[in-house]
Amino acid sequence: MKTYGGKVLFLDSSDINTDEIIPAKYLTEISKEALKPHMLEDLKLQGFDPQATAVSEAKVIVTRANFGCGSSREHAPWVFEVNDINVVIASSFARIFRQNMFNCGMLAIELPESSIEELFEHKDSDASISVDFENDKLIISSPKGSKTCTYNIAEFDKALVKAGGWVDFADSKY
Repeated sequence: MKTYGGKVLFLDSSDINTDEIIPAKYLTEISKEALKPHMLEDLKLQGFDPQATAVSEAKVIVTRANFGCGSSREHAPWVFEVNDINVVIASSFARIFRQNMFNCGMLAIELPESSIEELFEHKDSDASISVDFENDKLIISSPKGSKTCTYNIAEFDKALVKAGGWVDFADSKY
């Protein structure tokens, strides 16, 4: 099973849509690798540079509500996967985006808004999150200290993640 966690990219906005995650003009690409350099290139946040080192080093995204809204394409989780981001934490997700994350063997962790605020208190270029998948806990560490949060994921979705995604899960069951 994958290791989940690493350096954090904080995206301080709600309603980040799939066109901001991966612009529609790249949907004709035939490999995930071709998507890699275009992750978040159309995201407009004050001070955000999609080419920054913090973006390329990130393994975890912490963001706000309704992440992944917009179209139902799988390319949005794929661009995270090919960039080694395997955890997205938000107060809520668009339903299809969340399920596509699990289908790809990645974690979409929903936390209450108060917990998201506590994670944002650790916003720093040295912040990292480690995920204890078996015990449904995550720990954020930064120069400002550390904080532990618990989360819940449905057992079926947890099984998808543990298997490495829907295809591997189906191969093992059918």
